[in-house]
Amino acid sequence: MTIFRRDIMGPALVVLFLLLAGSAASWLLVAPSLSGSVQPNYDVTRLVLYYSTLPRLATALLAGAALALAGALFQQVLRNPLADPTTLGVSAGANLALVVASLFLPGLLGASRDLVALVGSAIAAGIVVSLGARRGFSPYSLVLSGLVLSLWCGGLAAILTYLNQRYLTSLFIWGAGSLAQQSWVIPLSLLWKMAAVAVVCALMIRPLSLLDLGDSSSAALGVRLARLRFIVIACAVALAAFVTSAVGVISFIGLVAPTVARLSGVRRPGQLVLWSPLIGASLLFFADSVLQLVAGGLGDFLPTGAVTAIFGSPLLLALLPRLKIRHRIQESPVWNRSRQWSGTRSIVLAAAGLLALLGIGIFVGRGIDGNLALVSGDFSSDIFAIRAPKIFAALASGAMLAVAGSILQRLTGNEMASPEVLGISAGSTFGVAIGLFAVAPGFMGQFAFAVAGATSVLAVIFLSSRRSGFAPERILLAGIALSAMVDAVVGVLSSTGDPRAVLLMRWMSGSTYLVDGPTAATEVGVGAVLMVVAFAARRWLDILPLGPSPSAAVGIPLAKSRFALFGLAGLMTAAATLTIGPLSFVGLMGPHLAREAGLTRALPQMVGAALIGGSLMVAADFLGRTIVSPYQIPAGLVSALIGAPFLMFLMRKKA
Repeated sequence: MTIFRRDIMGPALVVLFLLLAGSAASWLLVAPSLSGSVQPNYDVTRLVLYYSTLPRLATALLAGAALALAGALFQQVLRNPLADPTTLGVSAGANLALVVASLFLPGLLGASRDLVALVGSAIAAGIVVSLGARRGFSPYSLVLSGLVLSLWCGGLAAILTYLNQRYLTSLFIWGAGSLAQQSWVIPLSLLWKMAAVAVVCALMIRPLSLLDLGDSSSAALGVRLARLRFIVIACAVALAAFVTSAVGVISFIGLVAPTVARLSGVRRPGQLVLWSPLIGASLLFFADSVLQLVAGGLGDFLPTGAVTAIFGSPLLLALLPRLKIRHRIQESPVWNRSRQWSGTRSIVLAAAGLLALLGIGIFVGRGIDGNLALVSGDFSSDIFAIRAPKIFAALASGAMLAVAGSILQRLTGNEMASPEVLGISAGSTFGVAIGLFAVAPGFMGQFAFAVAGATSVLAVIFLSSRRSGFAPERILLAGIALSAMVDAVVGVLSSTGDPRAVLLMRWMSGSTYLVDGPTAATEVGVGAVLMVVAFAARRWLDILPLGPSPSAAVGIPLAKSRFALFGLAGLMTAAATLTIGPLSFVGLMGPHLAREAGLTRALPQMVGAALIGGSLMVAADFLGRTIVSPYQIPAGLVSALIGAPFLMFLMRKKA
């Protein structure tokens, strides 16, 4: 009886509190509309209430329930408490599909907007789940694969928005999760779609409950695992696609609602599937009501999805210590002396390739006729003075990100770890955003704000992970949460319509357009110092991947060494982000390619990763400058677009 009461009373109290608080905020919002004496048919205020405010509140309830149900389904069928449409890249896939259709195939949106979103979500889910299946549906492999895919989709969407601002400005606000409504069409359409999916989910509750027994036991009881996973994942993808098609990307509801349900006493899968939608609906209803009440007239222009991420990220950080998720550090590969020559040859080839790319980047470009040509004559010195700072800044930034990625991957034992996951690049973006909107500093002022933002995020990550001895999985989860929160803040600032948002978008895209000689010299100097420090820590990086016990046995202070190495990776990421923006996969590609080339020990891998990362950024800068000349695609976005498919291929190739 006590268990039953806790299973019922806990989540019921949470739902009741959120609904009462949201209803109070909604009443304060709509009360002025109900106090007038003018006839409703002619009262503009009441028309706004009936056809905008009330449909918006209904949409919040339905969207919150759908996303929470999708998150609960993902978490149960994948047995991953961190799975939701955001962390698995499903929402980002739907958003990218809608952006592409808006630009190139607008007729598809008129025919079936839901179908476009569903195709994008299905492709994203298929990629992430197939990669996770090859790794036994490891929670961190799934989440980090979803993050990679989300970054790639976001990078491509950012390029399309950057190159077509006059067409996609409103789509940018919608993509951040806008619940603004002008009729009852969207909530009514969501209602019957959710009802159809909910019926299927109700039929799947008993097989889902048997999954807790394990694959072999549930299969022995007659559960067809492959078919069950396909049906449940299809239902979750459909729910996320319907919401994204209707209102854009709403972050963290699908992650927070099931987590709150568990913490309030829910244990059984059937109860989780029942209470998660109720908590998600009341949570989004509460968040949107408070947003409209506080923002006033700006409520229709501020994206609710960004606001939910701002509130949801701190909640996830607070819940991290209570999440019992075990992560196994993989053993580092055994070094074979027979591969020493192969590794040395790889480093020599990488250095030669870097020199060749530097020569091409500096001396090759589009001529007046639009064709590729070598610079010559009296113009060579002027062109060198313009191009060289940008190229060397990109080189230093790519090398720093690659070395930071090597450190993170060796510390966490996860090949998908990267500087983007740590959240430091998002912190730099947050600092620059605050600087642009508060005091509008010059380039060096932006540098100072970026360092301050990165340092602040790094401090929060360390404080939230201190109790666990700076355990790698806590560091990664804190970075994911803070990245989402910072991106949400930047989205809110960008949706205000301020002209400075264009400058912020340019900086986030990783453009080297404004880099000059002094800035490049500073970037190269900082990169050289930090990489020398990283190379000096090679012994730690060789031993720590073996696990806590072997590291402690040889006298390595576990907490202090992790603190120092995570801090070093954070500083390198912050310095690199200043030049090539937060969207870059060099921190993932560099270590992967170095490992594929036979560089397995810490020092050779970091040297090889630095050479490869620098080469990739120099090549990205050259391609961005020449592909659509006279226009320029930022180097950070070019590297992201090339890097993600390449990494997906590598992950698919490895079992």
